Amino acid sequence: MVDITHKISTLRVATATAIVKVSQQETVDAVVNNLVPKGNVFEMAKTAGLFAVKNTHLSIPDCHPLPIEFTSVEYKIVGLEIQIIFKVKTVYKTGVEVEAMHGASIVALTMYDMLKPIDTEIEISTIKLINKEGGKSSFKNKFPNTIKAAVFVCSDSIFAGDKEDRSGKIIVEKLNSYGVETAHYEIIPDEVDIIQERTKNFVKENQLVIFTGGTGLSPRDVTPEALTPLLESRIPGIEEAIRDYGQQRMPYAMLSRTVAGTLGKSVVLALPGSTNGARESMDAVFPHLLHVFHILKGKNHDSL
Repeated sequence: MVDITHKISTLRVATATAIVKVSQQETVDAVVNNLVPKGNVFEMAKTAGLFAVKNTHLSIPDCHPLPIEFTSVEYKIVGLEIQIIFKVKTVYKTGVEVEAMHGASIVALTMYDMLKPIDTEIEISTIKLINKEGGKSSFKNKFPNTIKAAVFVCSDSIFAGDKEDRSGKIIVEKLNSYGVETAHYEIIPDEVDIIQERTKNFVKENQLVIFTGGTGLSPRDVTPEALTPLLESRIPGIEEAIRDYGQQRMPYAMLSRTVAGTLGKSVVLALPGSTNGARESMDAVFPHLLHVFHILKGKNHDSL
């Protein structure tokens, strides 16, 4: 199966449809008036769909087991067609499109099975997804101009050439995948005055200024101390999201002193210096963090 361990959980919604077409009005009347010999078609088919949607991963190999937290089945009769509308919700890392289509198809098959003794010319058609919400497509941020970022690696040993940078390069790679241009990349020592000087200068031309390293508890980890006095507004939600995401994957994440805040119209971040820490921090808050640039321009959430 596809690896989804790096994803965050969001509300996922999917609605699918299927159509059962009968050959005569008498079949429709029997369904509506509950006169079908095998029982109540609508209720039996709905029950089958509910069982099916919760077990989709047992039928479709690449589907992940996931919690189904809401399901609804609606019917609409148009002429000789019985339209099935199947809706599924969950709060999880991956969508429920296949689950919704699986549920709709099983509802249709159950109806076929129950109606075939009284109508031998039933057709099932148009099993398709009609709506999905909650994935990346629901949180796309469009900007008239490319967002620019400056990335700084805070490390005495890397600055001295004793070690190779990995975390900074991962951040640059991640930013590129989100459509953010890294206009500046630099390795600097763990010095408060240098970190502050770079911050003040680079927020002038970059919407994002990201530091990686120096967020631990050793005597030379001074990035939070350097940045905190400069920030106009802290963004605790970003800091909490990064730590919570990391803690679910590595018990030492709680020891990192991640910092997030604004300076002018720019967002300043201090992320862990470890390779995995940097990667996981980016996965925790991007690309959703980019929404902040709409808010900093005075727009509200509902207008976007």
